[in-house]
Amino acid sequence: MSVLDFGAGFVLRQATAEDDAAICRVCLLTGDAGQDASSREDDPDLLGLIYCLPYRVLQPDHAFVVDGPDGVCGYLFGAPDTVEFNRRLGSEWYPRLRERVADPGPDASTWGGSDWARRMIHHPEPIAAEIVARYPSHGHIDLLRDARGRGIGRKAMIFLMQRLAATGSRGMFLDVDPRNLGAREFYRKLGFAPSPPTGPSGQGRYMARALSPADKVTF
Repeated sequence: MSVLDFGAGFVLRQATAEDDAAICRVCLLTGDAGQDASSREDDPDLLGLIYCLPYRVLQPDHAFVVDGPDGVCGYLFGAPDTVEFNRRLGSEWYPRLRERVADPGPDASTWGGSDWARRMIHHPEPIAAEIVARYPSHGHIDLLRDARGRGIGRKAMIFLMQRLAATGSRGMFLDVDPRNLGAREFYRKLGFAPSPPTGPSGQGRYMARALSPADKVTF
């Protein structure tokens, strides 16, 4: 059953276990700053296992896929409480992935393929405390080309913002690759602003905005 009808055969609906393979495919095809990461990764499912499927399993009420005429062509995920979500990642999700993949070690000069992701599974980088203190929720969206340019991303993000605000969240952030200028401009138009560079990498990759149940954001 659809949650939102975007028209032209595109709908937003709750994600299910049957969508896992398609979700991993979308994640791979958008995994290089919004572009296809297939040539870079040697494990095609690993990005989805890290960045997508935990939401479907651990945060099912905020896990959705975009269905189009040719099947799943995007996803929308959110977590009202990032600290709790990350705690569950550490205790329930990453231990299983660590059984699947070996730690390639700390020397990045020896890494190849998906080793960067394998390293992250064994040594995840924490979200900066000052970010989650001000913006306790976060979201994640990716769309394939067929679903872009139709207003789907904007409508989906507004839906997620309103849904997170309804939980009482006072703010949300997004982890956006600094190279993905199109995505950063898209989020800016939705009221997100860059946050200062934080964390060990210092990449300045976060964008954030306040949330309120009283916000009158429209489609």
